[in-house]
Amino acid sequence: MKSLPYFCRGEVVRGFGRGSKELGIPTANFPVSVVEHLPADVSTGIYYGWACVDNGDIHKMVMSIGWNPYYKNTKKSMETHVIHTFKEDFYGQILSVVMVGYIRPERSYDSLEALIAAINNDIEEAKVQLEQPEHLKLQEDNFFKATLRTTSKTQATESTTSTSDTITNGH
Repeated sequence: MKSLPYFCRGEVVRGFGRGSKELGIPTANFPVSVVEHLPADVSTGIYYGWACVDNGDIHKMVMSIGWNPYYKNTKKSMETHVIHTFKEDFYGQILSVVMVGYIRPERSYDSLEALIAAINNDIEEAKVQLEQPEHLKLQEDNFFKATLRTTSKTQATESTTSTSDTITNGH
């Protein structure tokens, strides 16, 4: 995919409420405005990369982009699982991510247990892939060093390149 690495940020919104409750794998959801601005060559599926909440620490992440066939969603979503244990929810805060690589297409599963096993495999794959030197360097990208303004909380910001402190606004 030509658009990778892909940088985006947006306010964390409430999703379907399944990540923590049903799956035991909490996810942070981007608003529709961020999902709608994905480049055309970013297909549905599972991605890995780096994420941070507001101006916090940068952590590994996996992200599902699509309709989640197991649940038969009718609305396309971007659900990020930050590979870190947070003390509390962070709805309303700004999530910044860089999608670095693609793991697999989205697919349906015969059981909830099979879905959970696949997600856990994706998490382990992300951990391994993100140790590659070319991926590790993106953890230090200036995109994550940009100061967030509270006035832009409802705006999505995206860019396919990040070589300075300037971030292109996707709107």
